[in-house]
Amino acid sequence: MKASSTIFSTNLRRVLALGLPLAGSHLAQFMLAVTDTIMLGWYGVVDLAAGVLGAALFFAVFTFGTGFANAVMPMVATAASSGQETEVRRATRMGLWLSIAFGLGALPVFWFSGALLTALGQPEDVIPLAEAYMRLLGFSLVPALIVMVLKNYLAALGRTQVALWITVAAVVLNVGLNWMFIFGNLGMPEMGVRGAALATIAVNLVTAGALALYCALQPALKRYTLFQRFWRADWQAMGQVWRLGWPIGVALVAETALFSAATVMIGWIGTHELAAHGIALEITAMLFMVHLGFSNAATVLVGRARGQRDQAALRMGAKVAVAVSMAFATVTMVLYIAAGPFLVGLFLSPDEPARATIITIGASFLIVAAVFQLTDGAQVMAMGLLRGVQDTRGPMLIAAFSYWGVGLPTSYLFGIVLGWGGEGVWAGLVVGLSVAAVLLMLRFWRGPGRADAQSWAK
Repeated sequence: MKASSTIFSTNLRRVLALGLPLAGSHLAQFMLAVTDTIMLGWYGVVDLAAGVLGAALFFAVFTFGTGFANAVMPMVATAASSGQETEVRRATRMGLWLSIAFGLGALPVFWFSGALLTALGQPEDVIPLAEAYMRLLGFSLVPALIVMVLKNYLAALGRTQVALWITVAAVVLNVGLNWMFIFGNLGMPEMGVRGAALATIAVNLVTAGALALYCALQPALKRYTLFQRFWRADWQAMGQVWRLGWPIGVALVAETALFSAATVMIGWIGTHELAAHGIALEITAMLFMVHLGFSNAATVLVGRARGQRDQAALRMGAKVAVAVSMAFATVTMVLYIAAGPFLVGLFLSPDEPARATIITIGASFLIVAAVFQLTDGAQVMAMGLLRGVQDTRGPMLIAAFSYWGVGLPTSYLFGIVLGWGGEGVWAGLVVGLSVAAVLLMLRFWRGPGRADAQSWAK
């Protein structure tokens, strides 16, 4: 009994040591978008609308591109734990290659975004600004994806603190550059939403440069010679990253698109519902970053155990990571139920005429989100565990089925057909995410979670 308690506490320390800085880094990354939204809101409504449209398109493309960065994490964790230093370099380098290639290939999407926005029926007065914003923002995609690859490389090697503090510094830099470029301070021209795009480009370039310098110059990392003869292709390693990464990207886009579709459906219901939905979604997304951090920690711990062919460590690491995530979900459930009106009210001006209505609707969404957090935390944790054993195609199919085959039609049925309103749409999300959580957890625990060392560590 004492031995089991010691093993649990040891794994708990490992999960927290990895997960907390990663969660902090994700929260800081989230704050980059939040500060853009707030500062554009201070500048003007049309610029804010253009920024929201552009950020939504950018995020959708960026989300798919991060699949290759997410593939790097389990590959590096497994290779490093088994002493294969060359494999660490090969996986990371080809992850960078694929990310750069994807970022360059996606530029036309941003350059011709005006036609896309017109086809989607967006407001005519917003489209020119949004297109100008996205044409600039597209050039930030490559450095943004490089940042993700290097963060995952460092996380897999247990170096999470540096990514956290560099990202926090990036938020501070973003606020300063937005203040200069959006509003025209310190002799800079007043550029509005275009200034926000330039600030984003600069922040991503500086962040990528800082992480690259750390990776190249940190004494303990020099043995990986990450950037030595960087121009040399490694087609075998590239194929491995590609096969692991593109299903991750598709699964991420499937989940993101589900929430986008839910936003569209709530827009059909009413303006107040849409405003409350946006606030509630931002609150839940912010706290979801914590689950994502622990999911990344699970990927690393399981990847290390896989490299060491230690089935007991794999199972215990997985159990502890799930327990921590579910404990946090329980805390957030209580928070949403007890303090929902207060949390929603923080996003509204005291003199907003519809304040009371929006708070009431938003608080009801957060009650549904109490269950939502539990299921969303479980499904993202299962995804992290499966990535740790480099299983991505099956989870992609499960995600697509759960989100689009179950979640989307259920949201439409509850919210629109049955007339349950916004709460019905959110209830449909809970159903879709619950199905994903159950199927993904079963896939892990009935597969690599219980397999013998010979079968899962080949």
